[in-house]
Amino acid sequence: MTSSADPSMLDDFLAFTLAGHRPADDAREGVGVNGVRWTWIDDGVLQFEPATPARRDVRSVLASAGIHGDETAPIELLSFLVRDIANGRAALACRLLVILGNVQAMRESCRYIDDDLNRLFSGRHVALPASRETPRAQALEGIALRFFAGASDAPGARWHVDMHTAIRASVFEQFALLPHTGAPLSRAMFEWLRDARIAAVLLHTTKGNTYSHFTASECGAQACTLELGKVRPFGQNDLVRFAFADGALRQMIAGEQGEGSLALPRVFTVIDQITKRSDSFELLLADDVANFTAFERDTVLARDGEYRYVVRHDEERIVFPNAGVKPGLRAALLVVETTGEIHAGLK
Repeated sequence: MTSSADPSMLDDFLAFTLAGHRPADDAREGVGVNGVRWTWIDDGVLQFEPATPARRDVRSVLASAGIHGDETAPIELLSFLVRDIANGRAALACRLLVILGNVQAMRESCRYIDDDLNRLFSGRHVALPASRETPRAQALEGIALRFFAGASDAPGARWHVDMHTAIRASVFEQFALLPHTGAPLSRAMFEWLRDARIAAVLLHTTKGNTYSHFTASECGAQACTLELGKVRPFGQNDLVRFAFADGALRQMIAGEQGEGSLALPRVFTVIDQITKRSDSFELLLADDVANFTAFERDTVLARDGEYRYVVRHDEERIVFPNAGVKPGLRAALLVVETTGEIHAGLK
């Protein structure tokens, strides 16, 4: 094991990755300040191990960003986290895997090259062999499986925090999405989201093809997707706006507890989705409508030929409206508030 790396890799992991650098074969692992061990796994992927021998129940945390290449603020946060772990300014008491997801899209300052990477997990990449995102989806699945294969099976020992920013504004600026696995919802997850000042949680009710769904279903992780604000170019983010989520992640990997005095986030459960069926599809909304905007019963939200989506509850809120997706893909989610019943059932 080497004792040092190209300083630019750990000091500025983002710049190192965007430049297409790869460490030499004899510089792919080492020991940093405070005895923390690091290993370069792949383009945009670093693994850290705490200096002290791992207990059997030590937590394993996967922290990812850049699954969409233009969602830059969380990417910058993870690069700063790598720097601070390497120089001893951030404590590490767990196994940590840092992933910058769609590196080629990051380099080209776009969301994706051919296909949305966050729709290609749980094997869906097999259906798109020509997509330039396919190899990355397959690689990230394997990296997660290998990382969690070395993780404890103790309750609450496996975590995945996948950080994003949204295309549009939101009634709740920072919110989380939890994948559907059929397992009881975790109070520990909701408490961590509270500490991160996440205002709302969206619960999926069907299986998906996101990275957090893959790690939840295939790796047994407590997984969440965080939406932390709006998409902006590299270098134009006000990272102060992300301080609570960044601080909660740093507390988690340091083994520290949050303050616990705030209310748990509000909860919304998916009750339907609008699917784009053809190129005639229309969303009957303003282009800048915010996520979680509420609509009353009988409001027509979309049409596509003879198809109409009509609100059937007293109030439904729309999330991720996007008429520009390819036919066959989701153009919006519809949710209703379920805060009381979900909080009462947390385990």
